[in-house]
Amino acid sequence: MAEPLLRLANVSKSFGGLAAVQDVSLQLPAGSLGALIGPNGAGKTTLFALMSGFLRPDAGRIVFDGRDITGQPPHLNARRGMTRTFQIVQPFAAQTVRENIAVGAHLHCAARAEALEQAALVARRVGLAPQLDKPAGDLTVAGRKRLELARALATRPRLLLLDEVLAGLNPQEVAEMVPVVRDIAAGGVTVLMIEHVMQAVMNLAQHVWVLAQGQLIAEGPPRAVTRDQRVIEAYLGHGTARRLAGQAAEATP
Repeated sequence: MAEPLLRLANVSKSFGGLAAVQDVSLQLPAGSLGALIGPNGAGKTTLFALMSGFLRPDAGRIVFDGRDITGQPPHLNARRGMTRTFQIVQPFAAQTVRENIAVGAHLHCAARAEALEQAALVARRVGLAPQLDKPAGDLTVAGRKRLELARALATRPRLLLLDEVLAGLNPQEVAEMVPVVRDIAAGGVTVLMIEHVMQAVMNLAQHVWVLAQGQLIAEGPPRAVTRDQRVIEAYLGHGTARRLAGQAAEATP
């Protein structure tokens, strides 16, 4: 079996005696699209921060592309190809969409003109091309989510960590964003997403990991995970599990 692009081995992190992440191990193959789900406070965003270098684990190892990056700072991880988005989107409001995306492009583009050119190319991938010259502060919530995704894409990631990129969107906006994420993965970027919109997880993810109280309680294909009694009790609830099962059955030819 090929070496996974990302591997976590027995990773743990505590804050003031509270165990936020406990002994988590997972392997994310290159070219895959995975999802990390679980209730609020389960440790998902903390795990992203550990992967990307914003936090250092108390124990365990994080290996990216065969290299131990445990505790390595985020800017070095970004240069090697791991980039994350943030749940709370904070663009440079007075700058244009083009200029905001160029901030990410500057990781590899020293010249401003080249960074701005790359920004325009990335904007087309996420549906922001018509708004390139608009101030970022004038974007809708959905537009800001696309901008956050574009800034991350502009760093030319091999692994993209998406932290609730669908949060705050209405059903139509979710439906419009799902193919954008799918196309990014189809274009060769490995994606791991934290997400609460379970229908999107079912449509996008090839493999799902479930965290509850900082511990990994289940993993597997989405349909199998949503039938797992531990996941139903800890996160989904019986009503949601039945609804997802029904939608999956309707989608099956």
